[in-house]
Amino acid sequence: MTLKSLAREISELSDYQVYGRVSGVLGMLVELSGLDRLLAIGSRCTLIARDSRQVPCEVIGFRQGRALLLPFGSLDGIGLGCKALLAQSEPSIHPSDAWLGRVVNALGEPIDGKGPLPAGPDPYKVRNMPPPAHGRQRVGGKIDLGVRAINSFLSCCRGQRMGIFAGSGVGKSVLLSMLARFASLDVNVIGLIGERGREVQEWLEDDLGPEGLAKSVVVVATSDEPPLMRRQAAYMTMALSEYFRDNGKDVLCLMDSVTRFAMSMREIGLSAGEPPASKGYTPSVFAELPQLLERAGPGILPEGSITGLFTVLVEGDDHNEPIADAVRGILDGHIILERAIAERNRFPAINLLRSVSRTMPGCNNESQNDLVTRARQLLSTYENMAELIRIGAYSAGADPAIDEAILYHDALEAFLKQDKFEQSNLDLGYEQLAAAIGLAWPEGGDGSGAGEFQDAGLMGTDA
Repeated sequence: MTLKSLAREISELSDYQVYGRVSGVLGMLVELSGLDRLLAIGSRCTLIARDSRQVPCEVIGFRQGRALLLPFGSLDGIGLGCKALLAQSEPSIHPSDAWLGRVVNALGEPIDGKGPLPAGPDPYKVRNMPPPAHGRQRVGGKIDLGVRAINSFLSCCRGQRMGIFAGSGVGKSVLLSMLARFASLDVNVIGLIGERGREVQEWLEDDLGPEGLAKSVVVVATSDEPPLMRRQAAYMTMALSEYFRDNGKDVLCLMDSVTRFAMSMREIGLSAGEPPASKGYTPSVFAELPQLLERAGPGILPEGSITGLFTVLVEGDDHNEPIADAVRGILDGHIILERAIAERNRFPAINLLRSVSRTMPGCNNESQNDLVTRARQLLSTYENMAELIRIGAYSAGADPAIDEAILYHDALEAFLKQDKFEQSNLDLGYEQLAAAIGLAWPEGGDGSGAGEFQDAGLMGTDA
């Protein structure tokens, strides 16, 4: 810790302590008396349990002159009359570049057994406001995410925000690990919100691996932790991303998942007495989602950006459920993972016809747009006739467009399939896509010479 940060912490120490008393406990909700005039929404208190254990809490509302608090930990040992100390009202962290390669909890405390985290000189608010819209930079150029299907059909630009929508068990976590290992950005900040505790270590060691972890900071809040910890983990992920962005780094922010963040907000809202609005979600959930997601994107400075990829766990594979619908309207594109594609063993199981990147086609040149348009047409034509083709009801020669789609179908499926340890190249991907659909692609892979490729598949050669 530097002398500057030490002096600041000393100056923040109070000359005296203010405390109140617990006047009621119901479920996870604690009622507090004696501090109501000193507290506000978001203020922090520390409860002292019967065994002297300290339980940090946050104010979520007020009722009949009493403050309503939710805990960041277990309420075991908390009863009527327990002391509650007034704590820091605006929680902040002091991150530094030494946090790379580390795993922290929602409060910014290390949980990887590698010792304490070095403190940086500047504080960063955990709950921060997005940059002003009129002062933000525009999104940058295309970035190489290392996944062929996304690079070619759903090109992502520096500072863009994309959603990955899927049901459970369709491959979201594996796709995130591929993006973390292969993306050509400076730093990864990964938030695992409400993850299964058993799978965290497996994901870190097997999927992310030492190479991916070395340029990442991972924030973990497992499903058994209180809702405040799961919500706080999402805020912590964004605060760390903002630190690296403000230091001129291009950050890849990966969050899995926004749905579990929304579920934690629902639990908090219902505990505070909010009425449920849609599928049990309270109005504060839909107010909080844009405040969280808008923190990603380009910053005010020319250098540095946060490219956000946020997963959404759709309930019952319904992509129009309330959270999916709300998030889709906030982000700059969506990647749909489909169970039917996963069941035929094509991973990543991206349904390209239902997925959109809002920076396309503006980020591509003419050749690349023509190539992607042609490939999409082939995929769409095959998909429209897929059932008839599978049952043998379609007769070859009945429609030249369908015959062409059938001809290139297997090559396109092979192109879209990618092993989780296989890295793809942005420029090479266009060349491979052109070869898969029988087009001659200009040398160099950059698509120069717009509109000059020729159809090789319908001139007597097989795909």
